[in-house]
Amino acid sequence: MTDFYPQDDVQQILQIAIARQAESDELTREQLLEIAAELGISSENLQAAEQEWQSRRKELLERQSFNEYRRGKWRQHLIQYLLVNSFLVLLNVLLAANHLPSWSLYVVLCWGLGLVWDAWKHYQTEGEQYEQAFQWWRRKRQIGRSVNSVLDKVLKA
Repeated sequence: MTDFYPQDDVQQILQIAIARQAESDELTREQLLEIAAELGISSENLQAAEQEWQSRRKELLERQSFNEYRRGKWRQHLIQYLLVNSFLVLLNVLLAANHLPSWSLYVVLCWGLGLVWDAWKHYQTEGEQYEQAFQWWRRKRQIGRSVNSVLDKVLKA
């Protein structure tokens, strides 16, 4: 084994060691500070990196919550579609005993197309339209939290 390693090799070895450590258990903040010190990373840079990581993590959690909200709304639409259209097809079959369901199929197909379009919108997680919907949902939640906070303060006073 050699006694000297190039900087790239040192980083790779340490990354592997950190990954193995993370597999066995979690690292403490003190261990993180030690590793950063050994790599020559200042505490200010480490703190800035940690804040950026927390910010990214918060946004990722918000996006996951938003995606769950959107998919839940779509499932509600699907249930409404199934219930209403089942009733309409049954009604059409009962009223037109001699004929195949006619008018109810148009409703099923048209509404079904709308439901497919809605699914595509709700399960897409990239693009400008998704980003606009996410920002709108985020602002709506923030306003709701602010209103609730004010109401809580007013009611406690």
